[in-house]
Amino acid sequence: MPISPNFTSVLSKDWEINFTQCTPNGYLKYTDLCNLLQLTAAAHSEVGGISFTDMQEFDQAWVLSRMRVEVTALPKWQDIVTVKTWINSLENSRSVRALEMYVNGKKIVGSETFWAVFNTKARRPEGLALPYEHFELFPENRATVEGFSKINVNPEKESVFEKTVYLSDLDIVNHANNVKYLEWCLDHVESQKILKQEIKSFEMNFMKELSLDDNVVIHESETETDTTFSITKDDKTCFALQLNWK
Repeated sequence: MPISPNFTSVLSKDWEINFTQCTPNGYLKYTDLCNLLQLTAAAHSEVGGISFTDMQEFDQAWVLSRMRVEVTALPKWQDIVTVKTWINSLENSRSVRALEMYVNGKKIVGSETFWAVFNTKARRPEGLALPYEHFELFPENRATVEGFSKINVNPEKESVFEKTVYLSDLDIVNHANNVKYLEWCLDHVESQKILKQEIKSFEMNFMKELSLDDNVVIHESETETDTTFSITKDDKTCFALQLNWK
């Protein structure tokens, strides 16, 4: 698709929180929070002419490599949230995108995301084939207090669950959707910690893609201030998640 006449380098989009996105206490699930952030990023790439459809002409897609989310509060059922996004950096095959979520003008979530251009046939990173110079970059305008960090996986981690990747876990790029990794791990967190919104921030590192019928093991390790999950396939780490508690 061509660049939209309504294109701007900073995009704001409103979403209404519906009941399917909420936990039993009526607040937005952390997984659906990530979905809304990514849907907003996708909407911005669409009006900017670098959407999935545009990139598929060159067998390319954006894939998420890292994501940090800082949460002050979660929205609840029927809230109208505004998600604002812009790009911090974009060059060759890599981009850092910032996102913020607001309710009634108050910022409640900040997120920093790292994306890579991925060839969906060769299954490897490569340079973006489409023009992107029309995007103004905002390297100093950060959405989070802290930037990305390398998640250290404790070698003494405990195995908590074995999982097979099903068709329902896959997305349009034909690999396990990044939010699915988060969902698999959060299913092993004490429910009250989720319902009481005790997560201050969380960070995800995506290292290797997972495909249909892959068999994986979910591991967990804990300290007083954080919980770290990792997902391995054939003893190789594919994903790491760190939950930082209030």
